[in-house]
Amino acid sequence: MVQLKVNKQTASPLAPFKSNQESTENKIVYDTRQLNLWYGNHHALKNIDLAIKENEVTAIIGPSGCGKSTYIKTLNRMVELVPSVKTSGQIIYRDRNILDASYGVEELRTKVGMVFQKPNPFPKSIYDNIAYGPRIHGIKNKKILDGIVEQSLRGAAIWDEVKDRLNENAYSLSGGQQQRICIARALAIEPDVILMDEPTSALDPISTLKVEELVQELKQNYSIIIVTHNMQQAARISDRTAFFLNGEVVEYDKTDTIFSTPSDKRTEDYISGRFG
Repeated sequence: MVQLKVNKQTASPLAPFKSNQESTENKIVYDTRQLNLWYGNHHALKNIDLAIKENEVTAIIGPSGCGKSTYIKTLNRMVELVPSVKTSGQIIYRDRNILDASYGVEELRTKVGMVFQKPNPFPKSIYDNIAYGPRIHGIKNKKILDGIVEQSLRGAAIWDEVKDRLNENAYSLSGGQQQRICIARALAIEPDVILMDEPTSALDPISTLKVEELVQELKQNYSIIIVTHNMQQAARISDRTAFFLNGEVVEYDKTDTIFSTPSDKRTEDYISGRFG
């Protein structure tokens, strides 16, 4: 079982916002309201309304070029790295609009971690990969860092595989192990939300299974939003699924409903393999 953040009262200074007065049941962590996004003249996201629940796995599915990755990159404003991007609408995270100029991107990315399609560990030791974020946030004490590194690696279900190799370069690990190191690196700053952009597409079936099992464990303490091309994966691991097509949300519902009785024929056609 994942042990990160189980004690909210004694969490580290980097622990995410959690109200002790409010029940987390069915709480909305992200509320996207009439979000539009353009790359230059290309209208990539169109009037997106999407309320994402806390402590659930939300899958974003759809064919290539439908706006899935663009959407997930708006949630930590990484999409702003593209110079021609323009947006309108709101993305409400924990009751604040992250698109507001007063919302610091560094503050946001401390709370919202990201795991990419291809494993991207730093060219450093396993230990230094995990300790990097906490050090950036001012933690220098070796004993505290040791604890964070172990806790994060345990949280990513890879501690037993690397505990005797912490000084080795992370590139010495297999692809699946590297991806779990990247997940551990995200956990090290104790985010509130973890974004995953096709995290298993470059992995073998065994590594994919390990990451999927990890996602199911992590949702006890984190809200997870995952982009995937794999319909079976979405059905296996997610609580809710949003189907994107041509920059729009066609349908958003509980995963069981989406895959058994979708309300839109386009959804049915996509998940049954008629296109995409």
